Amino acid sequence: MGVMNELINPSVVRSLERILAAAAPGRELTLLAATAGELDDLSLRERTELLSRALLADLPGTYSGTAAIFRRALDDPDFTGWMIWPVTETAAALALVRKTDDFEDCLALLAELTPRLTAEFAIRRLLAADLDRSLAVVRGWTSHPDWQVRRLASEGTRAYLPWAIRVPEITGRPTATLPVLDALYRDPVEAVRRSVANHLNDLARHAPDEVVATAARWLAAPDENTPRVVRHGLRTLLKKAHPGALELLGFPPASLAVTPARLDRTVVELPGELAFHFEVSNIGPAEARLAVDYVVHYAKANGTRAEKVFKLGTTVLGPGESARFSKRHAFRQMTTRRHYPGAHLLELQVNGVRYAPTEFLVRTDTVEGRLGDLTGR
Repeated sequence: MGVMNELINPSVVRSLERILAAAAPGRELTLLAATAGELDDLSLRERTELLSRALLADLPGTYSGTAAIFRRALDDPDFTGWMIWPVTETAAALALVRKTDDFEDCLALLAELTPRLTAEFAIRRLLAADLDRSLAVVRGWTSHPDWQVRRLASEGTRAYLPWAIRVPEITGRPTATLPVLDALYRDPVEAVRRSVANHLNDLARHAPDEVVATAARWLAAPDENTPRVVRHGLRTLLKKAHPGALELLGFPPASLAVTPARLDRTVVELPGELAFHFEVSNIGPAEARLAVDYVVHYAKANGTRAEKVFKLGTTVLGPGESARFSKRHAFRQMTTRRHYPGAHLLELQVNGVRYAPTEFLVRTDTVEGRLGDLTGR
């Protein structure tokens, strides 16, 4: 995250100070100027919060007065990039002080700012304060001429938007945002459609059946991009072998014979790789369309296992036909996955059905790991 933190740096602060000073003649921005020397060791979000606190202190203190300054600043083309994040957070904080007409005007301001840098993070505060009031405005954005505003309608209301605060009512009412997605799944811009697919995938955690029903509606009234949107939106349900999702995408149950995975080793030394292959045969009387995955059950520090599904591919087999699949799976320590020594499992998954678990050991290259191997921890 070190490089990400530098997206808001002293140069960005000085540019923001210059732009806002021009938009608010005679107003001293002393606290904002001081933040340029206070950024070291702060994360990007912490830098955003620091600048927002300074703006709240330096600017008029009312939503209307501050929003007017931000709108005048939009006349400057340099008012763009990551300096916008603390600006949007400041606007949202002030709009929530009274929740009068400031609320709707702030949503309008966020739509004006989002082409300069997405307002998807700041809008979360308004959604959390009054979801229905916010969505009444957001639904109107789905026909906005600027694709970045249309994307904000979908991305800003996602249940699990990365980097953003959670909005409990969105996860508690997972169908509340479906009208937004229904309006946007055939959007002409790829970035909007991808946001719709990611939003649908988020909803699948809490409302899988509703998500499958929504995808079925879209496939009944598609354009040329709809199948891709649906596949991406159902990706988690496919990995979880949701029957409705599998059948909707053309992977119904099939009569198959799946050989156990043949491993190139039984012990993987970290960092290392495990190569394996297996065969799938169609033993039924009809053609079979197959989604082929594999599952790694990783050993955890407490002795249990946690599974993760990995995609291998798709194929079509006629009656009596077979296909061979192979893969090299890497094992190395990463910031997103910590490997622990011990017994792991490799399991095959075809059209959601699990086959032939095979055990192998993982050993680390540390003293701690070798002791864990010996003690079974």
